[in-house]
Formats: sequence, structure tokens, C-alpha cells
Amino acid sequence: MGKFSEDFKAFILKGNIVDMAVGVVVGGAFNKIVTSLVNDIIMPLLGLAMGGLNVTDMKYVFSEAVMDANGVVTKAEHALTYGNFLQTIIDFLIIALSVFVALRVFAKLQKKRIEDEKK
Repeated sequence: MGKFSEDFKAFILKGNIVDMAVGVVVGGAFNKIVTSLVNDIIMPLLGLAMGGLNVTDMKYVFSEAVMDANGVVTKAEHALTYGNFLQTIIDFLIIALSVFVALRVFAKLQKKRIEDEKK
């Protein structure tokens, strides 16, 4: 068992594993920031521009809910709720754009460094 734990410790302490772990943690935090940006800023402004509509409430109703005389639902509504999906797509696009820009800047810096080393 001692050899296994030594090998595992060596694996975990490799620089690229630690870097990857840091990347995952930072990526998770970045995801929360982007989700808040979309949920709390972009979507309310988009809803306001659409006449006060809450985008997350957007849906296509196949059949309305049926209620009895007391207002109790006897048959549930059947609907395709696509508002949250649209919001998630906007999240994804912002994250993808941010990663693209970061990688592009990194590639330019890397290229400049290589060109400077050749001089």
C-alpha cells in the first residue's frame, strides 16, 4: 500500500495536475459570475426591451391546465418551457466568447515571446 500512496502523491503534486485543479476552481467561480451577469443584468434588460416579459417564463403551451370550481388543478398544463434554455444558451455564449478571447490573447503573447527569443 505504501508504493501506491507514494505514486498517488507524486501524481497529485505534478505541476500540471495542480494547475488543472486551480483552473477548475477558477472556472467554477467564473461560471457563477457569468450566470449572475446573465440572470441579474442581461435577462432583465432583455425582458424590459420585450415589454416586461420574463424570459424564463417563455413557453409554448400544448394544453392549458384544467381547474375545478374551487380553483384546484385537476389536469396539469402541458408546455414546452424554453425560457430557461434560452438563458442557458446566453450563458454558454458569454463563457465561450470569454474563453476564446483569453486563448487568443494568450496565443498572441506566446507568439510574441517566441519571436523575441529568436532575436
